[in-house]
Amino acid sequence: MASLPAAALTTVGLVGGFATARTTKNRPLGGAVLAAAGAGAFALWKKDAGLPAAIGLTVLYLGAFGGSHPLAKKLGAWPAVWAVTGATAAASLAVPSKKA
Repeated sequence: MASLPAAALTTVGLVGGFATARTTKNRPLGGAVLAAAGAGAFALWKKDAGLPAAIGLTVLYLGAFGGSHPLAKKLGAWPAVWAVTGATAAASLAVPSKKA
């Protein structure tokens, strides 16, 4: 299992990035939160599960961000963010660690 801190960082990035953008009305600032958390998660995934897993999980993380936008039209903004966040965190935890 990849590290819990990486899953927590994806949560901070997706939920925190959205909350930051919405609260401040500054989308680039929300994007900076998303990017910083994603970079931290990538580093942890690379250390814990290896480069291919880190790349795959980063693609998923960015895809979740992008996918939350059309999903928000069906579910609402916050439910969409929580849905993609849960899926991303679960995938992060499901990836085997190379340390195991």
